[in-house]
Amino acid sequence: MKTVSFYTLGCKVNQYETNAMAQKFIENGYKIVKLQEKADICIVNTCTVTNIADRKSRQVLRKIRQNAELVVAVGCYAQVAKDELEKIEEIDIVLGNNEKNEIVKYVEKYSNMQEKSIVTDVMYQREFLDFGNISYTEKTRAVIKVQDGCDRFCSYCIIPYARGRVRSRLPESIIEEIKNISKQGIKEIVITGIHIASYGKDFKKEYKLIDLLEEINQIDGIERIRLGSIEPTLITEQFIKRLIKLNKICHHFHLSLQSGCNETLKRMNRKYTTSEFEEVVNLLRKYYDDVILTTDIIVGFPGETEEEFEKTYQFLKEIKFYKMHIFKYSKRKGTKAAVMENQVDGQTQEERSEKLIELSNRNESEYNKSYIGKKVQVLFEEKEKDIFKGHTANYILVKVKSKQNLENKIEIVELTIPEENYIYGELD
Repeated sequence: MKTVSFYTLGCKVNQYETNAMAQKFIENGYKIVKLQEKADICIVNTCTVTNIADRKSRQVLRKIRQNAELVVAVGCYAQVAKDELEKIEEIDIVLGNNEKNEIVKYVEKYSNMQEKSIVTDVMYQREFLDFGNISYTEKTRAVIKVQDGCDRFCSYCIIPYARGRVRSRLPESIIEEIKNISKQGIKEIVITGIHIASYGKDFKKEYKLIDLLEEINQIDGIERIRLGSIEPTLITEQFIKRLIKLNKICHHFHLSLQSGCNETLKRMNRKYTTSEFEEVVNLLRKYYDDVILTTDIIVGFPGETEEEFEKTYQFLKEIKFYKMHIFKYSKRKGTKAAVMENQVDGQTQEERSEKLIELSNRNESEYNKSYIGKKVQVLFEEKEKDIFKGHTANYILVKVKSKQNLENKIEIVELTIPEENYIYGELD
């Protein structure tokens, strides 16, 4: 039996697609092995969201050669940088995002292939490429891909060129997959895509994300539905009034903000203002009293002055996100921002990044302290020695010491000791 290993970089869409590729290999008689084991084939699912992601993709591809006979680069970095990857001698095959569906075919034909790089243009792809019914996962929560592509073209972002235009997956395919996953005993699913707020916009018949969520909420066995990153423009009062009727929706929303300064948002080509974003935050807190909000922020975007950064800092202080993922602006060739004037130097980016990370850690720590003494439901996901780790529905990380196996169980936990990034608790 031939063996195959996987290394996944980047987002939850990539996680889903790695699972899909793994299932296709299993169906064709291959055995999945861990990365540190010797394998006949290693698939590296690359990411290109930042220059750092590009560099890490290259590093992994070079290093992985020592454990694999055949090294395959697939995914977003492969899609936009085929020529660069072809120069790396450790890589045998380069495949784009459209080629993931038939990866087994390409691998098995490797010795007879005329060209070792096959990357078709995703910008011409108009239909969602469905992997079929995917049930393979090594996690206690399953990632469900419902959509691909993005039509927003933010000035800093290369992803539309790596993923193409918006394509939505048919709801009946999604529902069937989730029903099969529920039969495996998986209790939580994460709805993900490149831009899930756009789900359904390419359908002829009106059918939106909220319609899909209402159907998923009715599936037996699934106890939690978690939304991936969403555009704030998705959240309206009408949307929330339908959403709050769904008892399985997790009260955690990752709202993509990027900057707390209107001038910066405009240069980024984001489609909202800070006041519109604040209205969305107030709506969510109005309808969910235990809601946790997280976000992404880019510091050092071209033209970001000290005054603009200060506006962002004060806005973030007022909003009080539970956690913020801070990214230093990364110049991406082929985007509008790459040729903008007044690029911000690395030292300034680092200083601004550290200031926002400190604010994020302080917010998380304060919020965790406010939960001490409360009893919450925790879905336990993994174990380290006798410590089990899991999350509340609103995404607080909880650790519990237990002799009994808690993996994939939802238990009531009394929270006792706050730490910076998690809370210790005791089984009720």
